[in-house]
Amino acid sequence: MSPTVSLSTGSPIHSKMNAVNTAPNAEQQVVSADLASKSHYHNEGTAMHTTTRKALGVHGLSPSRIESLEIQKRRAMSQLRSKHTMLEKYIFMAQMRNTNIRLFYKIVCDELEELAPVIYTPTVGHACVEWSNIYPFLAPPGTPDGLYLTQADLPNIKEVIRNYRPFPADPNPFSPQIAVISDGSRILGLGDLGVNGMGIPIGKLQLYVAGAGIDPRRTLPIMLDLGTNNEKFINDDFYLGVRSKRPEDDTFYKAVDQVLSALYSEFPELLVQFEDWSSEHAFGLLEKYQYNTFCFNDDIQGTGAVILSGLMNAYKIVAREDNVQAKDQRIVFFGAGSAGIGVAKQIKDYFVIEHGFTEEEARKVFYIVDSKGLITNDRGDRLAEHKKYFSRDDNNGQQFKDLLEIINYVKPTTLIGLSSQPQTFTEPILRRMAELNKQPIVFPLSNPSTQAECTFAQAMEFTENRVLFASGTAFPVYTVPQTGEVKIPGQGNNFYIFPGLGLGASVAKPAHITDNMVYQSAAALAECLTDEEKAQRRLYPDLKRIRQISAEVAAAVCIDAVKEGLARNKDIELVVQDRQKLIEYVMERMWTPESDGYGAEKSISKI
Repeated sequence: MSPTVSLSTGSPIHSKMNAVNTAPNAEQQVVSADLASKSHYHNEGTAMHTTTRKALGVHGLSPSRIESLEIQKRRAMSQLRSKHTMLEKYIFMAQMRNTNIRLFYKIVCDELEELAPVIYTPTVGHACVEWSNIYPFLAPPGTPDGLYLTQADLPNIKEVIRNYRPFPADPNPFSPQIAVISDGSRILGLGDLGVNGMGIPIGKLQLYVAGAGIDPRRTLPIMLDLGTNNEKFINDDFYLGVRSKRPEDDTFYKAVDQVLSALYSEFPELLVQFEDWSSEHAFGLLEKYQYNTFCFNDDIQGTGAVILSGLMNAYKIVAREDNVQAKDQRIVFFGAGSAGIGVAKQIKDYFVIEHGFTEEEARKVFYIVDSKGLITNDRGDRLAEHKKYFSRDDNNGQQFKDLLEIINYVKPTTLIGLSSQPQTFTEPILRRMAELNKQPIVFPLSNPSTQAECTFAQAMEFTENRVLFASGTAFPVYTVPQTGEVKIPGQGNNFYIFPGLGLGASVAKPAHITDNMVYQSAAALAECLTDEEKAQRRLYPDLKRIRQISAEVAAAVCIDAVKEGLARNKDIELVVQDRQKLIEYVMERMWTPESDGYGAEKSISKI
């Protein structure tokens, strides 16, 4: 029989007001040596106290020195910074996540600006391409990092879901709060990566933990592996996914139906986030499930919200300084996939809600450009369903293919790129935007950085440093050569939105997530700028404050869920009456690496 020691551990089952599992409770649980020494959640490595080591029968099995979490973090950062490539850093951090998850999140939370590009974009794109090569070396045996489902699993889907026990030594049953699910069909701007796309659900959930304090024990990354149309992977000896072409739509939608039905049967309050599905399927899934289940699509809704937030602040600047009003705005979208159309629809709502446009007037603000040029009703090709909404009927028979030609025709105030076509915002295009506008608004949003339509330095140089800029990936600061002034690029990172949106939804538990909840999350983010950040002409707040930002976004979601009469957590109805108390209520429920005590600091009540 394993020796036992009583340690303070937060239970995923009993949380405050049954809302979110976050802060530790007062319950003392007796845990076995398996739990304390083999669980990658409870493992403390060199921080385990001597008394605990003796009680668990592991004294003498590691060096005698007892270290603090801070010392462990310093050593790990030294090792991390010694790695020569970003992929090596990614692998190092993944191995840490799968052996000592609290040390992993201590580092990620404390050093977020340095670590976010390691554990997510841009590095996660490279990690996904290499996933089948690195996966066998990321975790020790018995530590699954996600749930992999195939067509063959569907007859026994519930049994397969029950097999997923990421913390098998934990006495509490697995009770996920948020799942991120992908089929790998459109990973970032890299296309169909099949099962290799699993790095995206894992990465997104890491950001939920870091940004919104979701307990890592309550996250569920899922890859629905229905094959791949990428011949390179099908013919790759090392590829770990299903080696067949993707199914037709009927089979596809039936498979998703079975998976979601099983998930909600096992976990009725689970929030499902759709991530990186092909454009047609992304819209189809959102249309089918948005008002029937507890879900949202980050590529469509999250991207739309975060870009809308940046534009809200950009439009305030040009209205105040250049007298460019809402009626003057004209927006060219270069890219007509799910993200591009999703962003456009969110911004369209802004003109309707904030400026009183009719839907038709708001729709006419947008000029959408795909690989064949400006999308018009009479272009002569068959338009995908999701492109029809913004198709122009006022082009008088003229067709425009070249982007510079389109800019000369439209004379836009705003140029947004979601094309995954690198370096397409060329010097002539950027210079023309600067000729048309005192402060041109340019958002090259494609990920990763290798797919971005232009860099921050290019946008600054070719607009005479007048650009209002946001990108989808991180770019370095720019020093104006003439003055030495340092300019900070905006980053329209979904990280600003989805953690808070997910947290707010998990707290309020609305029957479904409405478009207005997503809109309110964007409006809340836009209001998060400090006076100093406004003086720096920033469009987005400092990511160092991400948990405060997420709390503000979550509060906005909760308030709207109550206002719409959809909140299933009835206790929240009292809290939303005082916004500041609501924010405090949300922040109190955020998990931290120290929530359950760590090392010598942990409560040892019984040996």
